[in-house]
Amino acid sequence: MADKIRLDKWLWAARFYKTRSLAVQEIGKGRVLVNGQPVKPAREIALDDLISIRKEDPAIHVRVRAVSNVRGPAPVARLLYEETPESIAAREHAAEMRRLAPEPSHDIVGRPTKRDRRLIDLVRGKS
Repeated sequence: MADKIRLDKWLWAARFYKTRSLAVQEIGKGRVLVNGQPVKPAREIALDDLISIRKEDPAIHVRVRAVSNVRGPAPVARLLYEETPESIAAREHAAEMRRLAPEPSHDIVGRPTKRDRRLIDLVRGKS
């Protein structure tokens, strides 16, 4: 194990992304920050770097605990990083909010029926 590794390799080895090319794309879009700064995929990371990954809302903040350029099983990959307590609290809060106030559109299944379309038109004020 080395003491520094490319960011895209580390994200792949830590199982945040399925492929290195996906990791490179997400880094390029600015969805991955190292110590609060946007970086390039070839940026070398070291121990104790803080990485923010925006895959879903809220972003995941992890601290690098080990580096590896081999993609191993999930339990081993989990040892490469430690999620910050603030990140864990934010994710739990977001999950609780989703549970308490679910998205209304998730209840809709399929296309509206003729009756549904008529009700929608009535609400919108169309004749």
